[in-house]
Amino acid sequence: MADFRAIADALKAGNAPKVKELVEAAVEEGVEPSKIVNEALIVGMGEIGVLFKNNEVYVPEVLIAARAMHAGLDVVKPLMADQDVATAGKVVLGTVKGDLHDIGKNLVGMMLEGAGFEVIDLGIDVPPHKFVEAVKKDKPHIVGMSALLTTTMPAMKQTIEAIEAAGLRDEVKIMVGGAPVTQNFSDEIGADGYAPDAASAADLAKELVG
Repeated sequence: MADFRAIADALKAGNAPKVKELVEAAVEEGVEPSKIVNEALIVGMGEIGVLFKNNEVYVPEVLIAARAMHAGLDVVKPLMADQDVATAGKVVLGTVKGDLHDIGKNLVGMMLEGAGFEVIDLGIDVPPHKFVEAVKKDKPHIVGMSALLTTTMPAMKQTIEAIEAAGLRDEVKIMVGGAPVTQNFSDEIGADGYAPDAASAADLAKELVG
């Protein structure tokens, strides 16, 4: 019988080969790929998220756990593509114009994937029109913006204004984050939510699509 707990624990330990081996064994047993994702990979990543929030693990451990999660996802994703499995939602993610930081954004992306979201990463230094194009093309449920500098925070407001000007504001939820960003700033610029860290961002995304 597939041991979901063992997969989740191997993921938390960052043991990618073990995760791959256990997921392959579960697939061979005939376990539904979506079950493996929801009851093992997402569970393990969620637990790492809680530890990260409580300062019991740090960025390196999260990155290693995310790599282990991807080792498992790589096994089941091709099978899930055949089944057209529903995701938790689709998120377009990017660091705003003028800002070249990506560690925080990447962590958020990993946590979102770990929570079952499909993530479209636009990268760094993303101008407002690129976010607008992505909303038109990819039809995400959420747009996530990151800024690590006080000087690039205004680009978040400009991006929201551009999405509004394109008539797309009602179609997406917008969440923001990054070291200098606060709940007050998020409210001021008209975002739908703010998250102080990557694990909270995944929780917030679930709330926003819920």
